[in-house]
Amino acid sequence: MTYCVGLLLRDGLVFAADSRTNAGLDHIFTFRKMKIFEKPGERFLVLMTAGNLATSQAVTTMVSERLDEGTEETSLFKATSMFSAARIVGNALREVIEVDGDHVRAESADPSSSFILGGQIAGRPTRLFQIYSAGNFVEATPETPYMQIGETKYGKPILDRVVSYDMPIERGVKAALVSFDSTMRSNLSVGLPLDLVSYRVDSLGGPHHRDIGEDNEYFRALRRDYGAGLLDVFDRLPDPEIG
Repeated sequence: MTYCVGLLLRDGLVFAADSRTNAGLDHIFTFRKMKIFEKPGERFLVLMTAGNLATSQAVTTMVSERLDEGTEETSLFKATSMFSAARIVGNALREVIEVDGDHVRAESADPSSSFILGGQIAGRPTRLFQIYSAGNFVEATPETPYMQIGETKYGKPILDRVVSYDMPIERGVKAALVSFDSTMRSNLSVGLPLDLVSYRVDSLGGPHHRDIGEDNEYFRALRRDYGAGLLDVFDRLPDPEIG
């Protein structure tokens, strides 16, 4: 299993993805779930995956191989809008499922995968999409400013409480990481290291990616202080009257 989250904010975008994949507790591996497609000064796109690993890797590879030789309908480097880019990923996903889906199901496995795609093309706004296994997709809005895929239920409550479109990117990063802490405490199939990207509107270049591992001092302090803060708030809540 995995967990990925993307935030659409007024000042930019935040992406975070774990790297743990397992087929039971005795088969735990690390695979990166985030791929960056970048042409400095022209476009910056982030693709995150969850679900069947073979399907996810096939789609990512297919999209990557078509960057330079594809057309506006097949290449993320030639797409004229983020909507078109989401269509490209959705169509690639349909291709993979059409070719491999029945064979995977014959082995009593689920071939489905889902994706989060976000970014910016020069002269156009930042946008964020969630792409489903059928190849269709929905877009984040200022009223619904985040997307999740994978093991979503444990990290969702903190996002619902604190994330807003107008929050600074720094607070968005903090919210995403707290969401991961909550998920990792409740589900061992989600784990470090994390890929973290924060992107500011119209930057279209520069260092965006950070690796969050066991030795990351900020994440360690965040987990410690958030846990202590929850206990403090809980202790200060009034006790119920019971007979």
